[in-house]
Amino acid sequence: MAEADPAQNFTAASAPAVPTGGLVATRKWRRTAALIAVPLIISAIAGYVWLMSGRFVETDNAYVQQEKVSVSADVAGRIVEVAVKENQRVAAGDLLFRIDPAPYHIAVEQADAAIAAAQVNVATLQSSYRGTAADIRAARDQVRAATEDFDRQTALMAQGFTTRARLQQAEHGVQQANAALANAIANADEARAKLATGAAVPGESPAIAAARVQREKAQLDLARTAVFAPTSGTISQSERLQVGQMMLSGLPAVSIVGGGGKAWVEANFKETDLNRMRVGQPAEISFDAYGGLKLKGHVQSIGAGTGSEFSVLPAQNATGNWVKVTQRVPVRIAIDEASPRQLIAGLSVKVTVDVRGNGKR
Repeated sequence: MAEADPAQNFTAASAPAVPTGGLVATRKWRRTAALIAVPLIISAIAGYVWLMSGRFVETDNAYVQQEKVSVSADVAGRIVEVAVKENQRVAAGDLLFRIDPAPYHIAVEQADAAIAAAQVNVATLQSSYRGTAADIRAARDQVRAATEDFDRQTALMAQGFTTRARLQQAEHGVQQANAALANAIANADEARAKLATGAAVPGESPAIAAARVQREKAQLDLARTAVFAPTSGTISQSERLQVGQMMLSGLPAVSIVGGGGKAWVEANFKETDLNRMRVGQPAEISFDAYGGLKLKGHVQSIGAGTGSEFSVLPAQNATGNWVKVTQRVPVRIAIDEASPRQLIAGLSVKVTVDVRGNGKR
């Protein structure tokens, strides 16, 4: 009996089974569904991207801003006390530093002495004015006596009982008496003028008023030797506050950050992004420093000029090698919710603005 060929047995065993009619139909349905679903999914994704691509504008050229108050001394002098440290929280009215008050105490005392001197001068003028009244009365008596002597000499001259020289002497006496009277009246007018108060300070001598103003200025300077915080916030740049250091008037000494208690974002958008941007449109703010933190905000205002317009050296484009550069416009973004983390001035953020609506907040 002939043996079976092993190759023939392997071929018969390994040959695939012929698919049935139901399995073929299932495969055809799956192939058809894939041919239909894949284009639909691709179309849906493309449609979503197309719809959403014009809905938002964003920029990462944005930074947290806070109010910064630069505090300086109104008077010059040597610092004798420093009451704050770097990054210390202060409230409005807290003492920041103190300037040596000794020179300003002396200035107040000098002003007091000037007031006393002015008062003495006024008293002297009043006494002189009262004395001019007596001088006028005496001068008038002399005029009357000289006039009577002249009249008597004139009568005697007519009768031949006097000389012409004596008559001329009497006439000269009248002239001298009149001159003395006029001089006394002028002195009285001068004394009265020195005692006049004027419309600006009625009832008070100008000399005393000037000395009093000088004293008020000295007292104000003395009060300003103590420098207080004008607002609440965090102390910054306090390295210039050193005991013994000279402080110049008007020179920034320290800064207080976050005085208003409200932070905002200054976002620099490309000029091509402003076409649909409006005040009041919602915005989302994410922070580089705080991963995952996102805050809601809105467009508060749009800058009146590009950043280059307010630079120290504005670009001069009237040249032959001009290259067009897309400008950036500062947009102020208000933060609408409280942050769980501290908002530090200058933090880098990313701002996304939803430009669908018309804003008008």
